[in-house]
Amino acid sequence: FEKTLSLSLSPPMATFLGKIAMVHILLVFFLSFSGVESLGINYGQLGDNLLPPEKVRDLFQSLKLTKARIYDTNPQVLAAFANSSIEIIVTIENAILGILVDPQQSLQWVSTHIKPYFPATRITGIAVGNEVFTGDDTTLMTYLVPAMVSIHGALVQLGLDQHIHVSTPNSLAVLADSYPPSAGSFRSELAGIMPLLLQFLTSTNAPFWINAYTYFAYKGDPNRVSLDYVLFNPNSGMVDPDTKLHYDNMLYAQVDAVIFAAARMGFGGLEVRVSETGWPSKGDPDEIGATIENAAIYNQNLLRRQLRNEGTPLRPNMRLEVYLFALFNEDLKPGPTSERNYGLYQPDGTMAYNVGLSGLLSTSSTSTASISLTSSATRVTVPSVSLFCTRLLSYSLNKIL
Repeated sequence: FEKTLSLSLSPPMATFLGKIAMVHILLVFFLSFSGVESLGINYGQLGDNLLPPEKVRDLFQSLKLTKARIYDTNPQVLAAFANSSIEIIVTIENAILGILVDPQQSLQWVSTHIKPYFPATRITGIAVGNEVFTGDDTTLMTYLVPAMVSIHGALVQLGLDQHIHVSTPNSLAVLADSYPPSAGSFRSELAGIMPLLLQFLTSTNAPFWINAYTYFAYKGDPNRVSLDYVLFNPNSGMVDPDTKLHYDNMLYAQVDAVIFAAARMGFGGLEVRVSETGWPSKGDPDEIGATIENAAIYNQNLLRRQLRNEGTPLRPNMRLEVYLFALFNEDLKPGPTSERNYGLYQPDGTMAYNVGLSGLLSTSSTSTASISLTSSATRVTVPSVSLFCTRLLSYSLNKIL
């Protein structure tokens, strides 16, 4: 295979793919020992020939991933993930938020879409809408927080509120300023409604979710935005002039900008989590930077940070929870080519590119590879072993990349 590869690819690409293969081996070794506690993956379903939910569940388990986010409440998915220990965040579509403002409608929705599956299926969060504050529908914006209040009230009524939190994913475009991070502030037109959301999240101990894509910053201004800075590669980074905190990547700067924006409204203790981040492996001619190599580097480096359980410079001791976008290339999504090429896998389960995660893709769940990746015997929790693996992985990646 290596000989065939070297004949069919240019030397730089052959070398790159060789490095990816080695990273793959190292990361599978590490994941078999520890797993990634703070990393989840978005499981979108806008594709044809998708793996059945049972195979997707097996894929999550073989990757040692314990967190998933779906964009609906697909009963087949929720049933398939039962008794799997995989935590799932479900989504309420924007189109029905107006209906769910009514507490009785919310109670019926939770009773129908959540209660029958819980606790066998570990539903831990409900995303009410998606990027509502950056859309054009101002009426929808007014529905959002009342719908969240009603959904939470239904959870309370059914005794589920201690297990399932309610939040809503926001586009980074809710910020008026994000550079430097200490200047983070929300757009002025959200001044009336954003405090209501922040108050709700604080009172229910729920996180603020942000969809943060450093790719868009690079695509928008590739001459001024450092590719290494947005890809987590080694670089000089930037120092916030007010806090004197050093940032070596844009994602952490974006998260801290959201924290500062919330603090400006009086909600400085709010946890911020990344509900989506990723990099496209393919794009249209004008989508600069959308390549397999950049996508692999971004996701590898993000995974390496997650393995370290890192926090941001502002909150170094609070592990940043991140959901990678996405598990699959969703070939039925509209929009530019990049929208259909964020996945680690094709809809049928074949790898789009190798980011260093290996999954159960065969139809047999009893193959040698499947057993070696999923056996509980590989779960070593001794701190010294975990620390050794972390250091070994970091050293090996630095040598390879």
